[in-house]
Amino acid sequence: MSIIRKYLFLLFIVSLYHTTTYSQDLSNTYKEEVINTLSTLMNDLYVFPDIAKDTEAHIKKQLKAGHFDPFKTNESFAKALTESVQSINNDKHMRIMNQPPYEAPVMTPERIIEEKLYSLKRKKEYNAGFNTVKVLEGNIGYIDLRGFTYFQQGKPIADAYMKLISNTDAVIIDLSKNGGGDPEMVQYLCSYFFKGGVHLNSLYFREEDKTIDFYTLDEVDGAKMIDIPLFVITSGRTFSGAEEFSYNMQTQKRATLVGQTTGGGANPGGTRPINESLSVFIPTGKAINPITKTNWEGVGVIPEIKVTPEESFTKTHELAKKAADQYREKIKEQYTNTFAHLLSKLETYDPTNSEKEILAVLKDCEEKGMIQDWEINALGYQYMMEHKKPKIAVCIFKANTVLHPESANGFDSYAEGLMTLGNYEESIKNYKKAVALATADNSPDLPMFQENLKKALQKK
Repeated sequence: MSIIRKYLFLLFIVSLYHTTTYSQDLSNTYKEEVINTLSTLMNDLYVFPDIAKDTEAHIKKQLKAGHFDPFKTNESFAKALTESVQSINNDKHMRIMNQPPYEAPVMTPERIIEEKLYSLKRKKEYNAGFNTVKVLEGNIGYIDLRGFTYFQQGKPIADAYMKLISNTDAVIIDLSKNGGGDPEMVQYLCSYFFKGGVHLNSLYFREEDKTIDFYTLDEVDGAKMIDIPLFVITSGRTFSGAEEFSYNMQTQKRATLVGQTTGGGANPGGTRPINESLSVFIPTGKAINPITKTNWEGVGVIPEIKVTPEESFTKTHELAKKAADQYREKIKEQYTNTFAHLLSKLETYDPTNSEKEILAVLKDCEEKGMIQDWEINALGYQYMMEHKKPKIAVCIFKANTVLHPESANGFDSYAEGLMTLGNYEESIKNYKKAVALATADNSPDLPMFQENLKKALQKK
C-alpha cells in the first residue's frame, strides 16, 4: 500500500512540474533577448537593410510599451512578433516560428528502417509535386502541381508529365495548392512554353552582393509547347516559386491567370535560429522581374480573371476549351496556307532557282511540325511514281538529305531518284553514303541498302 502511495505522489510531483513548466510566463528579459537577437539577424542578413533598422526600432518600441506582455508562451509570442515584423516590412516570407528543442529518438536498426521506409513513402506520394495529370474534355492538358521540388529530382518527372499532355490543344497548370520551391525547377517548367533565351526573373542576394539571372532554356527533354494556349489557376495558397511561375507567365503575356490573388511572397532566404525554441525565416534575396523591375512581394499576383475557389477549375476549363477551338482553327489555316505554298513551288519547278526555295519551304514545314522526314520521302516518291516528274522528286529527296544528314534512308531515296535521271556517278556516291550511315547506326535496313548499291553498281 505504501508503495502505491509513493508512486501516486511521484506522479503528482511530475505532473505538477510539467504544468508549472509549460504555463510559466515568458519573462521580459527573455523577450528582450529574443528581440535583440532577431534584430541582429535582420540587420546582418535581411535583403533590405534600411527596412531591417526600421523593423528593429518598431519591435523594440513595442517591447518597451508592453505590447508583448500578454503573450505568455513561445507560440503566442512568435505569432505576435511575426505580425509586428510584417507590419513594417510587409514581407510574407519573414516569419518567427516556435520550434521546441528537438529530442533525437534512439536510433535502433528497427527505427532506422522505419524512418527510411516512411521517407520513401512520403517521397513517392509527393511525386516531386506533380499530383495529377490528365487530358480533359476538349483535348485540354491538365496538371495539378503542388510544389517545385529540387531540379535534379523533379526534372525527369516533369518531362514524363509534360509528355502526357504534349498532343493537347491547350494546357492548364493548377497552382492553387502550390507553396513554391526551387527557382531552377520554375525556370525549367517555364522553358516548355517559350523559346530559349527569354529573361524570366532575376534574384539579387545581399550577402554575396550578386544577381542570378534566369532565362528560358533552349532545349528541354520533351516537346516545347510555345504556341499552345496556356492557363494558370491561382489562389491565396499559391506562394513563392509558384507565384514566380505565375508572374513570369503574366508579365510575358504567355498565359491567362484565373482564380484569386496569390499569397505575396517574392523574396528567397533561409531559416536561422534565434534560440533553442524560436527561429526566423529571413529573406536574404529579392526577385526582380525584367519587365516590371519589381516583384509581387506583399501584393501577390493578381489574376486577369477573378473567380471564387469553387469556380476556378470550371471557369478555366471553359476558357481553355474556347482557346483550344481557336488554336485548332489557326493551325488548320496555317497548314492549308503552308502546304499550298509548298505545292505552288513544286508545280512551278525551275532547275535554276527552285532548289533553295523548295528546301526553305520544307524546312518551314518541319519547324512548324507539319511534316516529318519520312513524309518528305513519301512526297518525293509521289512525284516520281505517280506524277512522273523525277526532277521534282530528286529536288525533294535532296532537300531531305540536307534536313536530315544522318538518315540512311534519305540518301538511299536520293540515290534512287538520281539513278532514274541517269546520273549514275552521283547515284552510286549516295548509295554508298546510305550504306555507310546504316553501318555506323547498326541499322536493320543495312542489307537492303547494300543490295540497292550492288544493283546500282551492276547497272553501271
